[in-house]
Amino acid sequence: MITHPSFTVEPWCLRETELNLDVLAQSESVFALSNGHIGWRGNLDEGEPHGLPGAYLNGVYERHPLPYAEAGYGYPESGQTLINITDGKIIRLLVDDHPCDLRYGRLLAHERVLDFRSGVLSRTARWTSPGGRTIRITSRRLVSFTQRAVAAVVYEVEPIDGPSTVAVQSELVANEQLPRFEGDPRVAAATESPLVPEEHFAQETRLRLVHSTTRSALRVAAAADHLVEGPESTSWTVQSEPDVARLTVTADLTPGQPLRLVKFVAYGWSGERSLPAVHDQVDGAVAAAVSTGWDGLVAAQRTYLDRFWAGADVEVEGDAEIQQAVRFALFHVLQAAARGENRAIPAKGLTGTGYDGHSFWDTESYVLPVLTFTAPEAVASALRWRHQTLPAARDRASQLGLSGATFPWRTIDGAECSAYWPAGTAAFHVNADIAMAAVRYVMVTGDKDFERSEGLDLLVNTARLWRSLGHHDAEGVFHIDGVTGPDEYSAFARDNLYTNLVARQNLLAAADVALRHPDRATELGVDEEEAAVWRDAAARMAVPYNESLGVHEQSAGFTTFQHWDFDATPSDNYPLLLHYPYFDLYRKQVVKQADLVLAMMECPNAFTDEQKARNFAYYEALTVRDSSLSASCQAVLAAETGHMRLAYSYLGEAALMDLDDLEHNTRDGLHIASLAGTWIALVAGFGGMRRYVEEDGTSDRLAFAPRLPEALSRVAFTVLVRGRRLKVDIRQTHARYQVVEGEPLVVLHHGEPMTVLSDAPVDRRVPPAPSRPEPQQPQGRRPMGLPMGEDSRTGTPPE
Repeated sequence: MITHPSFTVEPWCLRETELNLDVLAQSESVFALSNGHIGWRGNLDEGEPHGLPGAYLNGVYERHPLPYAEAGYGYPESGQTLINITDGKIIRLLVDDHPCDLRYGRLLAHERVLDFRSGVLSRTARWTSPGGRTIRITSRRLVSFTQRAVAAVVYEVEPIDGPSTVAVQSELVANEQLPRFEGDPRVAAATESPLVPEEHFAQETRLRLVHSTTRSALRVAAAADHLVEGPESTSWTVQSEPDVARLTVTADLTPGQPLRLVKFVAYGWSGERSLPAVHDQVDGAVAAAVSTGWDGLVAAQRTYLDRFWAGADVEVEGDAEIQQAVRFALFHVLQAAARGENRAIPAKGLTGTGYDGHSFWDTESYVLPVLTFTAPEAVASALRWRHQTLPAARDRASQLGLSGATFPWRTIDGAECSAYWPAGTAAFHVNADIAMAAVRYVMVTGDKDFERSEGLDLLVNTARLWRSLGHHDAEGVFHIDGVTGPDEYSAFARDNLYTNLVARQNLLAAADVALRHPDRATELGVDEEEAAVWRDAAARMAVPYNESLGVHEQSAGFTTFQHWDFDATPSDNYPLLLHYPYFDLYRKQVVKQADLVLAMMECPNAFTDEQKARNFAYYEALTVRDSSLSASCQAVLAAETGHMRLAYSYLGEAALMDLDDLEHNTRDGLHIASLAGTWIALVAGFGGMRRYVEEDGTSDRLAFAPRLPEALSRVAFTVLVRGRRLKVDIRQTHARYQVVEGEPLVVLHHGEPMTVLSDAPVDRRVPPAPSRPEPQQPQGRRPMGLPMGEDSRTGTPPE
């Protein structure tokens, strides 16, 4: 979309200079507002036209059956899908009895701006009605970071060329009519009118609706209050019905005399509390918002974001699109998690209904690494949600005949709801992803209270899973058989390398943390013998390697499979999963997304530099990137192995996944993990940031190996580490490190330890990239901006 002529490239905002109905649904996703609890898609204030109307609450869903043609033991019985709850952002407008629908009359001007620093979506429009009257509409909208249950809108209308009678209808609407659903009919049935009315109310300027869901038994309440400013002729009425509560304001306006409406909306939901308790909650929240006022909400929003950007901003010089894209990405990653407060972070955030609103392993492997260094309180919240779902994970493990906990592949409330059992059952790596997210959080924050409570619970239960899932062979080697790794084109593999390596880290971390907190370990039944068993399994973990090729195997025997015939694969046949049977994909050397490459990023100490280079080149030729999760990982390893132009191209692909709508599904919501991957590609890729652990485990530090492509003259970023703000400023020839807040910090620069102070920046030379042959991609799968035959070691921007 950023290449669409309506969108401009600016460093701190996303601006659309005219309304284009052909990308309306996509624009609703990129202009979405959220705080991790409430999500409002960027629909027009008047409600129509729309691509996909959407208002969401994190954790509010409906169940639907998952029938199978052939039943199987352990198959999930029901699915879950995010539902459109009561929409509080609609403000309909009539001008001399003509509804303001921008498809009719004449739209003279239209602009929307999402400001990343203020967190406010602004809109201005000039429209001539079918009756010939021209008006100006201005609106501003926010979802509050500081008052979790609150969103607000300021809406103003003014005639331009003569007097006009206007009516403004501010509504709460439940069970909105949605576009026809073309997917699973069971999901369509669950999302069509999912809310059952329980209460409706309208009095003075206040509105309230309370509903419940049928199968998931959740109660949802929405309330609104208003401030009205207009000429003396202004009057209003209110009314309510089971699915609609409405304030209608009418006024006779003249040019220079606007009608202004401030709307405060509050949401609440519960699976346990009574109807009076829930409606009192939203009444109280909306009263607090009115007391704060619009200006107060805006000021608090700006203060919150100022604090966030001081510890999170990434500065990029040399590519204005990437500069805009990384701030867009960080803003939406923050929106997905900031006030989730012990709820999941869905793959689409709260920007749309893609993936049914489910959370996957994306959260722990892509989103939480970014938040750990920029907004760590959101990470603790997300991990506490996983901890709350431990009972369901233990039940799932028991059902599968395993010990410990088996966390779901996809879920909203913690129960597995994937009907595709190769992923829903076999993708066990999600358990180690969760465990290692907890380890990373403690390493970066020093939160020992979390480590000894939720952290230890998560580590012990996942370690027990690995020990029961794997086995020692006759020679004592520990194998984990029949699993699906990150590459979903290779299912039921033996010794998937990524899974084995993160399981090894999980087992060692569990033993170490249990040793640090013996009282809690005893409560969980962990003794010295069990910890020794974990260490033994980790020490003897199988690491598949092909000696003749000199590369690690993605899984045991993978390099002996037949190669996929890329030359015979038409470009229109990507993604492959939509055009070829999984049976064919599973038995060929073709990789959907970074798998072994991801292992090298997550477990860097398990490989030598030469092994990383050879592995990257081998798997680069097999990876088709049929997943938005792949490009950022490939960017990181391309940079580490010296292919800077290739890394730069992969950065662009990750950064523009939604702004350019590269996978043609941004209409369903943003790809939050790919957005997070923009930061990963810049910070872990060009910044070379890794976690470095001494061989004896006594020191746990951050290591940096910065290096830039020629296209970029500067990349600077700030990370939060143990109460410090560390700024890393990278140029072509040198890098500068400075603690801008807090005590001195010891880090590594290209393997060299150094102490960084607040009053004395440390400069270090950036060594040149190693010279290696350019790796090749599958036919037709070169990344954007990297034409065939060009040298990936340079970083010259594409023509």
